[in-house]
Amino acid sequence: MARITVEDCLPYANNRFDLVMLASKRARQLALGSQPLVAAENDKPTVIALREIAEGLITRDILAAIEAKEKGEDIFYPLPDSTKRD
Repeated sequence: MARITVEDCLPYANNRFDLVMLASKRARQLALGSQPLVAAENDKPTVIALREIAEGLITRDILAAIEAKEKGEDIFYPLPDSTKRD
């Protein structure tokens, strides 16, 4: 198992505080039964969450979408300007 560092994860978070919040929310989801996006390899939820962040699989927007899906809410994304109709 490779060691995950803060530097591995910071490109996917605005700052260290956001990284801690993102990792803790994702680790809680994993502990409550969410499916990991990386191979678990007998890692604890916190390590799995950090590995997901370091690989760019979890961001604040993705985490919000996962939370909304688990709550059964509809998720709407704005269309890029090139696909909008007049």
